[in-house]
Amino acid sequence: MVGNEDSTAVVLNRLRRAHGQLAGVISMIEEGRDCKDVVTQLAAVSRALDKAGFKIVAAGLRECLTGDTQENTQPMTEAELEKLFLSLA
Repeated sequence: MVGNEDSTAVVLNRLRRAHGQLAGVISMIEEGRDCKDVVTQLAAVSRALDKAGFKIVAAGLRECLTGDTQENTQPMTEAELEKLFLSLA
C-alpha cells in the first residue's frame, strides 16, 4: 500500500471499523430489523469505506508529488491517480 505508517494505521482502523459495522448490518438483517435502521447502518459502512479509499488515494498523491515511492516501484501517473479517485466517486 502507498503511504507512511501513520496513514496505513488510519486506513486499517477505518477498515476495521467498517468491518465491524458490516457485521452489525448482517446481524440486523438476520434479526429482521427495521429497513430504516439497516439502511442507516449500511450508509455508515459505505462512508467508512469511502474515507479509507480517499486516504489511500491521498497517500498516493503525496507520493507522486514528493517522488517518495517504495523501492522497485514506479510512482503512479496522473491518469492512474485520476482513475483511482474516480473509482471512489
